[in-house]
Amino acid sequence: MPFRFALLGSFVAALAATNAAPAVAAAPARIVSLMPSLTEDLFALGLGPRVVGVSQYTDFPPAAAKLPVIASFASVDAELVVRLHPDLVVGIAAQGALVADLRRAGLRVELLRDDSFDDLFASLARLGALCGRSREASALAKRLRARTAELVREVPRGPQPRTFVVLGTAPIFTVGDGSYIAHLIALAGGVNASGIRDAYARYSPEALVARQPDVIVADAYSGLAAVRDEPPWNALRAVRAGRVYVLPDPAILERPGPRYNLGLAWLIARLHPRGSR
Repeated sequence: MPFRFALLGSFVAALAATNAAPAVAAAPARIVSLMPSLTEDLFALGLGPRVVGVSQYTDFPPAAAKLPVIASFASVDAELVVRLHPDLVVGIAAQGALVADLRRAGLRVELLRDDSFDDLFASLARLGALCGRSREASALAKRLRARTAELVREVPRGPQPRTFVVLGTAPIFTVGDGSYIAHLIALAGGVNASGIRDAYARYSPEALVARQPDVIVADAYSGLAAVRDEPPWNALRAVRAGRVYVLPDPAILERPGPRYNLGLAWLIARLHPRGSR
């Protein structure tokens, strides 16, 4: 009898454990961010005081630029990250191989997608859920979408300039239709001129000359200024017509974070210089 009662007690305990609500992980108190865009998201959600480590090129907000740099896009200093004792490490899906040592060290790592426009909002929502800021994430997304709608209403009707984005010149590197930047171009009343499906890719000089985009948008650090008088750039009508626009702060367009509307407004003004703006 005692054995039967003991067995019954074990069964009841096991059943209770099975039916119990899953444990909820505590909101992280120390966060390491492996991408500048995610760092901006975290600060925009009011989580800046919890961020203890950031990646190379993190420059906004100013407080984030003062934090220890523990990674670049292509490498992570695992030892330094471990010494920071983070409860959570966030990065992007493309950094999967770089975080293997962090996972082996027992750190919690969350990798988010960042290619498309929808990914931007999905990342905000996921960070909010992970860090106990879901309400703030939802409110921020609502404000961002409302501002986007305001800007899009200002886009004049008419031709849609075919726009080529220059991220690099040696080799030529640009954005494809799968990128969030191409979506911003569309919102701004333009068309991505590259004609490629991937989010980002190398591009041949011959294809660029054949495409003859109406507008060139260049990263300030792309190197275009030094080669625009050389082939293939000097064979482009957009270059000869002076329709080359250099981003004053590449992050507002290239970084899929909460400042993207600044990049959208900048694009609208350049693609439609005599429009309603």
